[in-house]
Amino acid sequence: MSFVRLFECLKLRVQDLNFDMQVLTVHDGKGLKDRTLPMPSTLTAELAAQVEQVAILHEEDLAAKTAGVFLPSALDVKYKNAAKEFAWQWLFPAKSLTLVPGSEDYRRWHLHEIHVQRAIKLAVRKSRLTKRASAHTFRHSFASHLLQANVDIRTIQELLGHSDLKTTMIYTHTVPSVTIKEAKSPLDF
Repeated sequence: MSFVRLFECLKLRVQDLNFDMQVLTVHDGKGLKDRTLPMPSTLTAELAAQVEQVAILHEEDLAAKTAGVFLPSALDVKYKNAAKEFAWQWLFPAKSLTLVPGSEDYRRWHLHEIHVQRAIKLAVRKSRLTKRASAHTFRHSFASHLLQANVDIRTIQELLGHSDLKTTMIYTHTVPSVTIKEAKSPLDF
């Protein structure tokens, strides 16, 4: 899911995946904006398996009588049981529980970004890449590949969640221009 920022990915909840429509929804992304994105079909099985793992962990948390997951803003007050509902569980939950300050309740937070960053760093080192790479590199690669596939710049802007087209236009320098002579007819694809 290289089109989402790392923090957006870690903040995904089970309810943000719609397997029937093959879309995922990012809530409160950068700029506190929501956006709906196509779910990568190559990851559908892995995402479904992740949801199953979350279901198992959720059942264990319920059996241990935890207070559920942390919820955004005032939802905890508005919906008293939402924190224990499966739909609100993090897609990538933390391995351990967190003590809620000022109470004796334990809740689950999402996976911390440092764990993902370290895993990427290790993978880069093991693969002996000669260039620097990070989680954000995946977004850059995604945008560049979309440009190479002749996806229009406005669609790329929407997928990446950029509010200003100028931000998206930065990627155009990463892809060589195609002259009319080099361009292919859509019938040749």
